[in-house]
Amino acid sequence: MTIDRRRLLQAWGVTALSATLPKLVRAQSSGSPSVLPQGASQGASQGAADQTIRIGNGLVELAPDRIISTTIYNGQFPGPLLRFKEGQQVVVDIHNDTDTPEQLHWHGQTVPVDVDGASEEGTPFIPARGMRRISFTPGPAGLRFYHTHLTPDADLSAGQYGGQVGTVYIEPKQEPGRYDREVFLMLKEFQPALSRGGDMAMDFLAPATRVKTLEEAGESAMSASLAKGMPHGFEVGYGLFSINGRMLGHGDPIRVKAGERVLFHIVNGSATEIRSLALPGHSFEVIALDGNPVPTSAQVPVLWLGTAERISAVVEMNHPGVWVMGDLADDDRSRGMGIVIEYAGKTGKPKWSKPAPFKWDYTRFGKSGHNAQAPDETIEMTFTKNNAADQGFNEWRINDVAFSMDKMEPMFRLRQGKRYRLRMSNASDDIHPVHLHRHSFELIRIAGKTTGGIMKDVVMLGGYQQAEVDFVADNPGRTLFHCHQQLHMDFGFMALFDYV
Repeated sequence: MTIDRRRLLQAWGVTALSATLPKLVRAQSSGSPSVLPQGASQGASQGAADQTIRIGNGLVELAPDRIISTTIYNGQFPGPLLRFKEGQQVVVDIHNDTDTPEQLHWHGQTVPVDVDGASEEGTPFIPARGMRRISFTPGPAGLRFYHTHLTPDADLSAGQYGGQVGTVYIEPKQEPGRYDREVFLMLKEFQPALSRGGDMAMDFLAPATRVKTLEEAGESAMSASLAKGMPHGFEVGYGLFSINGRMLGHGDPIRVKAGERVLFHIVNGSATEIRSLALPGHSFEVIALDGNPVPTSAQVPVLWLGTAERISAVVEMNHPGVWVMGDLADDDRSRGMGIVIEYAGKTGKPKWSKPAPFKWDYTRFGKSGHNAQAPDETIEMTFTKNNAADQGFNEWRINDVAFSMDKMEPMFRLRQGKRYRLRMSNASDDIHPVHLHRHSFELIRIAGKTTGGIMKDVVMLGGYQQAEVDFVADNPGRTLFHCHQQLHMDFGFMALFDYV
């Protein structure tokens, strides 16, 4: 099947916004260090690579009548599952078969700057029609993933709007939890389009405590913008939804046996969406968040994952039948965000029923009565929205500064070995899945509730709420902090840390 790219882009509603693309071109074509012609090597000795990844254009068959043309890894979506061993060095060849310089980010790993996959930190681009050879020692153990890390702005065919996402599993020396087998799930939307405002769920987080001063400031700023005749800033919606590259009802079901304990490793590979997942008649025993074992495993009826979050959860198969495991949002599930769970010997139409209302509370997985170690320094961060201020897109600021892709100046300075606390204040009504590169952080306080022992690299910060996380500056070099919602990071929601 042949798909005309121009018609595809027009269907996605992006061609009218092509005037906003020069920043993307500048960021990807100027000052790219150490680019190599195809066949050259860098950062590792000569010889065969442990893994080879090829970035190229291809087709994703979500369903027989839903075929998407996009950029993918190794001719497939999701990209191949990469299994590494903790502490065992690997060599990876990354070939870029496209006409655009690329980055490949090793999300959640404590790798050096030159392989992390972020140009803001100084990682060399993978040149168009070229390659890079890299080597690194995988870690920490657990569920990680890899994805492109560009700044597409309004081009909804680029960045994580496309199909450049794959799962990494770093085998730990000892697996948490008892299970019979593993299943890996990649949640992903396709066919993006711009809209004014959205209907994404925003009321599922607990605690729900808001900070009055943040709410007053955010609501006042929005009211003033609308009073001037400004529209609501652009958001992104999607037409098609998938798990493991297939829409609900297409592809093979997950076949299980009664009594089995199945460990699901779930990755939210979305560019912008928060996802939920439920399986009627079953519960999820959460044993790890973002790949890191939790201090307290807990049974929950619903999983919630912010953009780029991962959850590992065991499900005991104790309710025979044919079921839909899917998103709580009826529209998204009906357009593909689900997968069939089929018990041995059971047939019939897959059944779905919505679970009782449930709030997602990170602290249920933490240590009770935990007293956090005092930080060496606390860094205050306030997130604000300037409605529709950048050619119709919301401009995002950290401490009143929108990140500049032209300057790429560090905002914060770190000293190696010191413990830092990020006190984050959200002066907008949006939920922000904030991510720190090359480090893991410990959740200390969420919406006024203390916790401890939960190690993550992405955390959802609710509208008009505060959160505190601690990390140790133990991986020198420039380190990127950003909201993992693609529109937010592209329009200012990033900051650089640097070591002194």
